[in-house]
Amino acid sequence: MDLSLEELADKAIRYASDSGAQYCDARAEQQERKSALIENGEIEHVRTNSDSGIGIRLIKNGAWGFCSITNPKSFEQIKIGIDDALKSALYYSDNKKNEIELYPNSSNKIKKEFPVLKKPSLDELIKIGFECNKIILDTPRIIKSVVNSWYTNNSKYFTSIEGSQITQNFTDVVVEMVATAHESGLTQSVNITEGGRGGIEQITDYEKIQHSAKEISQKASQLIDAKPAKEEKATVIMNPDFVSLLTHEILGHPSEADRVMGKEMAWAGGAWWKGKIGEKIGSEKLNVFDDPTIKESLGWYYFDDEGVETKRTTLVENGILKNHMQNRETATVFDVPPTGNMRATNYRFMPLIRMACTCIENGDRNVDEMIKEVKNGYLISNMKIPSIDMKRHNWSISCQYAQKIENGEITDLLRDVIVMGIAPEFFESIDACGNDFTVRPITNCGKGDPMQSMIMGNGGPSVRGVATVKSVN
Repeated sequence: MDLSLEELADKAIRYASDSGAQYCDARAEQQERKSALIENGEIEHVRTNSDSGIGIRLIKNGAWGFCSITNPKSFEQIKIGIDDALKSALYYSDNKKNEIELYPNSSNKIKKEFPVLKKPSLDELIKIGFECNKIILDTPRIIKSVVNSWYTNNSKYFTSIEGSQITQNFTDVVVEMVATAHESGLTQSVNITEGGRGGIEQITDYEKIQHSAKEISQKASQLIDAKPAKEEKATVIMNPDFVSLLTHEILGHPSEADRVMGKEMAWAGGAWWKGKIGEKIGSEKLNVFDDPTIKESLGWYYFDDEGVETKRTTLVENGILKNHMQNRETATVFDVPPTGNMRATNYRFMPLIRMACTCIENGDRNVDEMIKEVKNGYLISNMKIPSIDMKRHNWSISCQYAQKIENGEITDLLRDVIVMGIAPEFFESIDACGNDFTVRPITNCGKGDPMQSMIMGNGGPSVRGVATVKSVN
C-alpha cells in the first residue's frame, strides 16, 4: 500500500469529524490485475490493469453519505468529496424516519499478510493456459477450448473515527475453463473454475488444473452420447460443486440481513424465512455456516469493510434457523453482534452484507453408500445456471451433467438437466450428507444497485434429498 494513500485516508477521517460527521470510515485500496485469455490455442488478449483510490463513508444527522476518489492527487479532491457526502447525508436525513445506529465495535491496529507460497507471474499463467488448452483440444469431439487465467495483488487499508487502522494484503489466483464438444448437430459444454487466495500453488499443486482440464473435456465429449432425462420427482444426490451453488442461492443470499429486512427487494430479492429465527426450516441433517476464516478460500479475510473482526457464524443448526449475516447497522435491529460480512467490490462502492464462505456442514456418510441406498434417483454434478424467485423460495438450478441411479448403481449419463424444488420442502427432505466437504470458488456474485460483483467461497459435501429432475430439451 502506498503510504501517501494511507495518510490521505487518515486525513479524511479527521476532516469529516471536524466537519460534523458523527461517524466516518475510509477504505484505501490498491489492486493490480493480470490476465490472459487463450482460445483454441491462440492468445485472445493479455491484460494488466491497476487501480487505486479511497472510499469514504460517513454519518451526518443519522443518515449515510458516501464518496469515492480514484487515484487522488491531493487532499483538496478528498475534501470536495467529503463536503458533497455531508450535503447528501443532510438531504436524506430530512426524510429519514429512523436515524442510523451502529453496533459497537472494538478498534484494531493491525497488519495482515496473507501467505503466498509461490508468487504468480503472467508468463506462468500463459504457460499453464496453453497446457490446459491443449489437454482440452486433444479430446475427441471438442471444437472449442477457452482458458481464462488471472491473478490480483490486493492491498486494503481501513481506518475509522473509532481508531481502527487495519491493513490486509492478499493475492488471488483463478483459472476459468470451458470445453465445448459438437457432433451430429448436438453441442455440449462443461466448465469449471479453480483457484483461491494465495499464490500460483492454488492451481498447480497436485496438477489440479490439468486434472480439471482433462475432466471437463472428457465429460463434454461424453455428453454428446448422453440421454435427456424424463421429468420426475425423485431422490437426488448432489455433488459438492452443485451444492456450492445451491448453498449460495437458497441458503446464503436469504441469510443476508438486509434481504431479510426487505432492503434488497427492489433489485435482488428478500428471504422467505423472514421472522423465522428459532424455527425449524429443514431436516436435522441440515447445518449451515458462513466462515470468512477458511484459509485459501476466495472468501478468506480477517476484518470486513467495517473493521469488524471475522468469525464463523452458524446460520442453520440441525434444521433450526439460528442467525443471519449482519452488519453493524442491522445488528442493532436484530440485537445481535455483527458477523463480519460487510464488503464492497472495491473502494468505489458502499459495502453491503455479503457471503464470505457459506457452506453446508460436512456429514459423516460415505458417498458410495449414499448411492447404494437409492433405488431410483439421480446423481447431480456441477453447477450451471440458477433461477430463483424473489424470496428464494422456489428454485431451479441446471447442472452440467447427471447420472441415473437404479437399484444403487450408476447407469445412464444424462444431459441438459435441471433440478427444481421448493426451499422448505427440499430442506426437510435432506436425509444424508457426505463426508466429502469441498469449498468451491465463486467469482461473479452480483448484488446491489449499482451492481457490485464479488468473489467468495461456497461449499459443502454431497447432499441427498428429494427434488424434481427433467431435461430442458
